[in-house]
Amino acid sequence: MDDLFRVPVLGWRFGLDALIGLIPGLGDTSTTLVSFYILAAAVRHGVPKITLLRMGMNIGFDYLLGSLPVVGDIADAWWKSNQKNVALLRKRATVSADEARAGSMSDWIFVGGIIVFLIALAIGSAVVSIYLLSKLFTRFQNPV
Repeated sequence: MDDLFRVPVLGWRFGLDALIGLIPGLGDTSTTLVSFYILAAAVRHGVPKITLLRMGMNIGFDYLLGSLPVVGDIADAWWKSNQKNVALLRKRATVSADEARAGSMSDWIFVGGIIVFLIALAIGSAVVSIYLLSKLFTRFQNPV
């Protein structure tokens, strides 16, 4: 999601996250949903709750940055939350791959809370965006 393509001369890498993020509204939301898979994998691998919280914050920060027009699309190519989260997962995984079939109930509840918070963040940003667009639209319809 973060490093699929390479700019030949410069060597910069970007991924589907930055490209899909160009679709207004749906792009960043869909890439955030994909990021939840890494968060769920972290639960199965016994990653500590503080690391799960950090991973959730990486996803939330990526979503907030990505929701900004133009600047957010550039930030998506720079921030790379999925790479950060995979690195955290590899560093903090406490169980083997064979034991990683299920996480503890408290871990799943904790991650569920993180996901609910991130969904609320997405809904809140959509409401603010719609409100600001409606104010802008009415301002152009009724110039002072």
